[in-house]
Amino acid sequence: MFDRNSSMRAVGWALTILVTWFMLTDLRPDLQQAAWAIKANQGLGIPANIVLWIGVAGIGATLLYVLPWTSTLGAILLTGFLGGAVMTHMRVNGSGWDIGENVLIGMIAWAALWLRDDRLRALLPIRFT
Repeated sequence: MFDRNSSMRAVGWALTILVTWFMLTDLRPDLQQAAWAIKANQGLGIPANIVLWIGVAGIGATLLYVLPWTSTLGAILLTGFLGGAVMTHMRVNGSGWDIGENVLIGMIAWAALWLRDDRLRALLPIRFT
């Protein structure tokens, strides 16, 4: 028997895992203080002593997002974090994949949360009629 809510939750969790995997993969070099990550951030005008803190902030937002009892707060913080990345890339590069990638991850994060949280769907209903 098909249960729409269970299916939506399953897709939501799959997308949540995808967002979490992306964030962990993306932030790992910052946390490890990889030389290439420090150099890349310096190219964006970010000092080397800030790179670790960017990684810590991103991991914190991601962990809050993935935990069900703090997921909404995590999504808000993750959106702010990704928005900061978008603004930084816009200021330096003006356009490019880095901007679209961060916007896309933010959109997927909210779609995943909407799919997995009945309360958020009730608060933000999507009506097709």
